Amino acid sequence: MMSDQEKLRPVRRMLTGVLVFQLVLALVLFLGDLGRDFVWPGGGPAAPAFDQPTRPGDQTRRYDPTMPASPGTEIDGPMPDRLVLQPLDGNRALLTGRIEAGDGERIVTQIATSSASQIVLHSPGGSVTDALSIGRALRDAGKTTTVRARDVCLSACPYMLAAGTERVVESGGRVGVHQHFFGENTFLPAFLAVQDIQRGQGEVMRYLDEMGIDPMMMTHGLSTPPNSIYILTEEELAEYGMVTD
Repeated sequence: MMSDQEKLRPVRRMLTGVLVFQLVLALVLFLGDLGRDFVWPGGGPAAPAFDQPTRPGDQTRRYDPTMPASPGTEIDGPMPDRLVLQPLDGNRALLTGRIEAGDGERIVTQIATSSASQIVLHSPGGSVTDALSIGRALRDAGKTTTVRARDVCLSACPYMLAAGTERVVESGGRVGVHQHFFGENTFLPAFLAVQDIQRGQGEVMRYLDEMGIDPMMMTHGLSTPPNSIYILTEEELAEYGMVTD
């Protein structure tokens, strides 16, 4: 007859395997929450540097949310840590900087009181939720949106671009998409983390449809990791309705 210890051995092995799986899952989720710039030790760059030219079929570049402001902007030096809305010339205002949590409420108030009819965008992106709030405010206010040559509109920024009643991307301006993070806490069971992601992606798809943008644009973002960015071609911008002219 088998002893009690022998009978319990398979159960212990199973419990040990479950525990190891949970620890590995927690580690993966935790590393994902450290930020978009995490790189596994010894791994090479996932994509060429951002400043390298793109061509159809070769559109994935390294993503750095701390990239410097572009030449010609009113702000010199590194990209602002928070969104800044400031007047430019004539009827234009510049919306630039990283989109941080809480920026939406502040910028929405400024948009409502701004006399500028055209919003120039230059942002590496950030909080998707705040970008959607700002986008809806831009559409409600009847603003047009523009990405100038040498400026960028990346990550969550294209959702603000999509809100313009008229949308222009000048030749040389870069509009890029990639995978997003949704939710604040990654120490969750796997099924809850997946639910969070699915809920966020569903919200983005509804938003794009609301703005008259083809949600198929998301296919490029879903296949591009957070530490890289997929630069849309002029043809793709027109195909998905991201530009009106």
